[in-house]
Amino acid sequence: MAATRAMSLLENLRTWFGSRAGADAALPVRDGSEISGARAVRLTAFDQSLVAVIVALVALGIVMVYSASIAMPDSPRFAGHSQYFFLERHLLALAVAFVAALVVVQVPIAFWEKQAPTIFVVSLMLLVIVLLPFVGKVVNYSRRWIPLGIMNFQPSELSKLAIALYAANYMMRRMDAREKFFRAVTPMVVAVAFAGVLLLREPDMGAFIVIATIAMGVLFLGGVNARMFFLIAAVIVCTFAVIIAFDDLRRERILAYLDPWNPKYAQGKGYQLTHALIAIGRGQIFGQGLGSSVEKLNYLPEAHTDFLLAVIGEELGFVGVATVIALFFWLTRRVFHIGRQAIALDRIFAGLLCQGIGIWLGFQTFINIGVNLGLLPTKGLTLPLMSYGGSAVLMNLISLAMVLRVDIENRALMRGGRA
Repeated sequence: MAATRAMSLLENLRTWFGSRAGADAALPVRDGSEISGARAVRLTAFDQSLVAVIVALVALGIVMVYSASIAMPDSPRFAGHSQYFFLERHLLALAVAFVAALVVVQVPIAFWEKQAPTIFVVSLMLLVIVLLPFVGKVVNYSRRWIPLGIMNFQPSELSKLAIALYAANYMMRRMDAREKFFRAVTPMVVAVAFAGVLLLREPDMGAFIVIATIAMGVLFLGGVNARMFFLIAAVIVCTFAVIIAFDDLRRERILAYLDPWNPKYAQGKGYQLTHALIAIGRGQIFGQGLGSSVEKLNYLPEAHTDFLLAVIGEELGFVGVATVIALFFWLTRRVFHIGRQAIALDRIFAGLLCQGIGIWLGFQTFINIGVNLGLLPTKGLTLPLMSYGGSAVLMNLISLAMVLRVDIENRALMRGGRA
């Protein structure tokens, strides 16, 4: 009896599917709504592997921020805080960032294309406002933060996303001038130079290097003449050389980087680097174990921000550091792939925006890792998605939400819908 019922059910399904196939076969073309692009974006079709890697980096960052900051209340500077203080603030920043990312992923990329110049102007205004003595908050001799109560906002983080938006929008508007170098590049150089002057006043040379790299990268990928591109790159390098030559603080940092174990620098400008190298050296292959770092016990300054990777190296060893590098490499490569896919679909702004964000995240990660390993001079740049810092995490997740939106719209277009 059961076998008879099963056979009957299979026959009904075969008949139903056959009738559907026949109905579809009667139509020589697709439904008119698909041809005209009337099918809207479905947010269920997204890059799940990209989201998984982002979540993995954020989750590891939460664990390591807690591990790196748990002993900080032992320092007189943070004596009034509990051992969960930095973890709680980091979780609050992540909650705000995830809500913001969920909102941004709902917004079409066309909106950001229209608003890119406005966002860039707003970022410049905030860079001016933070320099005002009664507004900007000074930490370690740098005026970089605007107090907002629940968190301190760092305008330089917004400027990184703003320059990626503006550069992509600019190349869209000036496609006809790509071969005419000075006509194509001069407005962008002026914009970056103005932002750079404001950033150097904070001072925040690390952020200036990042936004200059983003701008040059988008110009190059947008098709600006390569020979002239290398010319402007040489000019920027010479500018940095002049800045270092006439700035005693930065020159001393370079000398400390070149010889950190010199007694002249070991307890001064080379202090962070030497202790970061000690932490990574102690980690060896598999690390001392989660929570077993010695350098985080107020020996290594900024262990929960700029030097989080050193704590990862000490506690999780070479394996942990290599895993973090591999995840960031995959993330940057995937962001660039989504950008190339958008350009192939004739969505130039979306593609250049993704590639600009990829340059930002990849280059900043490279600098942070290089600083922690002693390959580059010390810079005040955090490890994206992982280090403690509300503004940085907020802008990182918002930028990746834009990348995810580009991917969603790419998938919709490839399925015959509309973006």
